[in-house]
Amino acid sequence: MRKELLIIFCFVCSAAYSQEETKIVAKTEISAIVINAQTDAPMESVHIVNLNQVKGTITNGKGQFTLTAAVNDTLYFSFLGFKSQKIRITNDMFKFKDTKVSLTELAYALEEVIVRPYQLTGYLEIDVKNLPINNSYQYSISGLSVGYEAGNKNPSAVTKVLGAILNPADLLRNLFGKKPNQMRKLRQIKEDDEIRNLLASKFDRETLMELLQVEKVDIQDILNNCNYSKSFITTANDLQILDAISGCYEDFKVLNRGKKRK
Repeated sequence: MRKELLIIFCFVCSAAYSQEETKIVAKTEISAIVINAQTDAPMESVHIVNLNQVKGTITNGKGQFTLTAAVNDTLYFSFLGFKSQKIRITNDMFKFKDTKVSLTELAYALEEVIVRPYQLTGYLEIDVKNLPINNSYQYSISGLSVGYEAGNKNPSAVTKVLGAILNPADLLRNLFGKKPNQMRKLRQIKEDDEIRNLLASKFDRETLMELLQVEKVDIQDILNNCNYSKSFITTANDLQILDAISGCYEDFKVLNRGKKRK
């Protein structure tokens, strides 16, 4: 009889423990505090993004925030002048209150910049030789109003230019095709106002790289192949870059579908 009671008791305890664990996992919001690692002071207006669920928020005046999350989601913390940080969500972060996340301040070291103005002599023949020469080659194609730059002179330069004009989807297929899941996130990112506000204040591409899981060079390649100017690529904020990539991706899908039908 005692053995039967002991077995029943163990079963009840096990069931209760399982229910408690389920409750912890099922929670959809996490709360924590962001502090300065050097001073332990709470940090206001820190941007937090859930990279898995594509949700964002900022900390209040006490460094506190609440965000939709689940176990194993990754939160990305960023603040101007501080090192960005990624943290994986665990059950303990739901179980215990007042979890603290520390951000470390960056130390900036300015490198020496040497400005070398052109030494003009006043003699045109000499000054022309001293000016830098653009080694990129452009090709004029009959019927088109603008020339196309193909980089350094080599046997395949013209082929690359023609390929860019006649088969634009082919050049982007490798870029977009490598990250299909990340590219599908574009619409989710654009629908979250907090993330849009965050990206509008950013110019370093770091948050965008984490959200899309792409490298900075990939972003540049996408925009270059979609005919965005170098000035736009280097000066636009991250929200403008996001919208540009999104538009480029939508055009790519249309071109790709049309090519498959043929």
